[in-house]
Amino acid sequence: MRALVVLDGDPLGSDAWLAGLAKHADVVIAADGGAMRLSTSGRRPDLVVGDLDSLPADAKRDLERAGAAFEVHPDEKEETDAELALDAAVKRGADEIVVVGAFGGGRLDHMVGNLLLLAHEDFAAIDVAIVTERATFRSLVGPGTLELEGTPGDWVSLEPLSEIARGVITDGLRYPLRRETLVRGATRGVSNELTERRGSVELAQGLLLVAVTTRRSVASR
Repeated sequence: MRALVVLDGDPLGSDAWLAGLAKHADVVIAADGGAMRLSTSGRRPDLVVGDLDSLPADAKRDLERAGAAFEVHPDEKEETDAELALDAAVKRGADEIVVVGAFGGGRLDHMVGNLLLLAHEDFAAIDVAIVTERATFRSLVGPGTLELEGTPGDWVSLEPLSEIARGVITDGLRYPLRRETLVRGATRGVSNELTERRGSVELAQGLLLVAVTTRRSVASR
């Protein structure tokens, strides 16, 4: 089951792009004010999760009338609304989660925290992608392989989330890695490039953050 999770940051994509993601989702979950981000997509959230400090009362009433469910949490809690929304998706049986709105909103600490959710043990073993219209971020747990898609010239960056990522093998990239070891904090894996429309990253041990970013402007795609 595919879940779309909409956070309260900048979706970094057009209304049509967001509407397309919502159309292909089996369930749409908004984290607090992320429900407002969906207003131009033509799809209301099935579930709104969080402390609701960013959702106006009149918007909440409208969503309730439209049939949206709410999972309300206290202001003082141990998790961010983003983590709670991902957890709600997993509990509803999602095996594929697409996250938008993870960046922007004036909170760089939330941006970092959202990316690090890809390393959470509850989410790292399923297909979670944080996306903008130009970039996709996923985690890869070793031993495992991640298939890449894009256009020749697109940037591919590999950043260890574990202390060490061992046995990194790439295919379809300009600078091939052959059973390499990448170390957290070093930039060895940054700014590689796709040479074909498809590529892959294989990891023997550890945890990698894998980012694919298009070089072309969105308007030219």
